[in-house]
Amino acid sequence: MGPGGGMRVTRATVEAVAGLTARWFGAVEDGTVLSAVGVWPLLAFLADGAGGAARAELAEAIGLPADRAAPAARELLEALRAMRGLDAALGLWTDRTLELRAAWESGLPADTHGVLTGDLDTDRGALDAWARKRTGGLLDRMPVALTQDTELVLASALALRTEWLRPFEERPVTPEQGPWRDRTLLGLRRETSLLDRVAVADTPEGSVTELRVLGTDGLDVRLLLGEERMTPAAVLRAGVDVLLGRLPSVNGTRLPFGDVGPGLRVRRERCVNPRPPTLEVTTVAYDMTAHHDLLARHRLFGLTAARDSARGHFPGISGSPLAIGSAEQSATARFGALGFRAAAVTAVGAVAVGMPERRYLTTTVEAAFDRPFGFLAVHRTSRLVLAAGWVTDPVPHPEYEDEHEEEWAHIADATHT
Repeated sequence: MGPGGGMRVTRATVEAVAGLTARWFGAVEDGTVLSAVGVWPLLAFLADGAGGAARAELAEAIGLPADRAAPAARELLEALRAMRGLDAALGLWTDRTLELRAAWESGLPADTHGVLTGDLDTDRGALDAWARKRTGGLLDRMPVALTQDTELVLASALALRTEWLRPFEERPVTPEQGPWRDRTLLGLRRETSLLDRVAVADTPEGSVTELRVLGTDGLDVRLLLGEERMTPAAVLRAGVDVLLGRLPSVNGTRLPFGDVGPGLRVRRERCVNPRPPTLEVTTVAYDMTAHHDLLARHRLFGLTAARDSARGHFPGISGSPLAIGSAEQSATARFGALGFRAAAVTAVGAVAVGMPERRYLTTTVEAAFDRPFGFLAVHRTSRLVLAAGWVTDPVPHPEYEDEHEEEWAHIADATHT
């Protein structure tokens, strides 16, 4: 057991998952939430049982040799299950007549194998129930295309929850410029004397401001704001590189005065009484859900050859010829005043702000995330990226106080379950 309540994950696996996260964001342009750590073990187990071109493509996608894929996937799943604040599960369902290779099946975690009855309504109900149970109701459907030809379904589920060590205060925020200009949003604000919670990194594409929001159970969320000209992929890639120590950054204790990064300003001001330096943070709440068809980006996930239904591609899984008929992920993320929740289900289907005298000086760092920004949900000690997203449509501020309480009661309740 490692620090933070998790089993050890090798550096190679952490970097492989982070790499898939960055490449995936290179293929999207709009607001979304995704979990590469939900896809990666499925691709690894498929690589272990694949042959020919499919095996080579899957190995390239996961960033490890195919003969190391299954042990790495098992290690990752064991680590995820041991992390506090996180639930992770793997599920396998096969048609009653499909015979699996004993060597491949024995490489999966125990108690993962279920049966497809052939009755599509019955099977759909069972798979959806598994998704609901494994995500605590955050997602209620298994993202897989079931047909009479479906022989095998391999799925993963991930649900994470954390409360902030220091909650935010809710207040209306109306940006004066940018895509959210003149919208009244549910803003979140807090102050801290820990200036190192914010940092700035310079990349060839531009500067990125990173804010670390620490949660309980060793789970953190990193908010990432880039220059307006930067793409979501460039901003998230910079966040991953800072996370893994591949890109240097300057934290708030060492920043000069002035506008020092996107949404970030350091100023010196007079105050009535001695006051320590302060980091003032303003951001917005978000509640987002996304669905991803992995086969629409088959090259990214190493599934190009495996789609070909003219022949089998997984001799290590079964003597029966199998091809990939569907591969999808549903993901959700909620960021509020009290905490953060996220879930992802991935499935692969195989087919046949007074004026007294101010005598003292203090330093104030202002960080405002008031236009589209990215985020990484991270296990603090291993630096494993559990979920990532790009926020384009934040939660509006409710018009009336009672509506406000109703809208966010479920998040307050969720963070205490």
